[in-house]
Amino acid sequence: MTNALEVYGLRKSYGEKMVLKGIDLRVRRGDIFALLGINGAGKTTALECIEGLRKYDGGSVSVNGRIGIQLQSAALPAHIKGSEAVRLFAKWNRKTADASMLEALGADSIADKQYKEMSTGQKRRLHLALALICSPDIVFLDEPTAGLDIEGRISLHRYIRNLKAHGKTIILASHDMAEVEGLCDSIAILREGEIAFAGTVTALTERIGKHYNIRIQTDQGSEIYESDNIGASLTAILKSYQEKNMVIQDIRVDRGSLEQHFLKIAKGE
Repeated sequence: MTNALEVYGLRKSYGEKMVLKGIDLRVRRGDIFALLGINGAGKTTALECIEGLRKYDGGSVSVNGRIGIQLQSAALPAHIKGSEAVRLFAKWNRKTADASMLEALGADSIADKQYKEMSTGQKRRLHLALALICSPDIVFLDEPTAGLDIEGRISLHRYIRNLKAHGKTIILASHDMAEVEGLCDSIAILREGEIAFAGTVTALTERIGKHYNIRIQTDQGSEIYESDNIGASLTAILKSYQEKNMVIQDIRVDRGSLEQHFLKIAKGE
């Protein structure tokens, strides 16, 4: 089986409100995949159904391998120490407690720190270490870098890429589009409980069109224009400025970000 995850016709309702309307997903083994969606799109419900944390009403979920789940929050006792949490989860999973796990994640400094004393970033690292104790084939990461400083984010991204290099499949939920673009092999965008797009970031760009931002700086300030046709737009913009006798000091053209492409699909624009 080349897919780590296969979802067919997944449906979930809360009362009369249908949150998931029969979604289909396939994630290849060894890929880093992101499920995206604006608030209310059904992303959290879909992930919880796939992870087995929530019952669904219809459809099927096939997971090919052992899973590990890193949630944004965990119900760990306030006074438990990092090293104690590692030993506890290792015992549950019939594994040998390995302090090097905390060291690899840069979290060895919290081994003797109580959970209530940890920063948000330190808790994120500990949650990931606990998710990996069972030696999972598929790792679910929910906002893994939220609360981390730049150094911590870089370190964690390096660790995620290392997991992929060792054949792990990563399923990511993130609001950081730069993170998604830099890490992911494929993405899916949920809109109102349905898959609005599934494929690579490159395929998303090709579907939306080559979207660009044009920034014009003059002595009177700066203006930003959006365009799908740089040549035609620049010709019209420059002509307009010339007619107004405005002196252009700088021109900058940037490719549209993944965030812009994502919003176009997610909002149905």
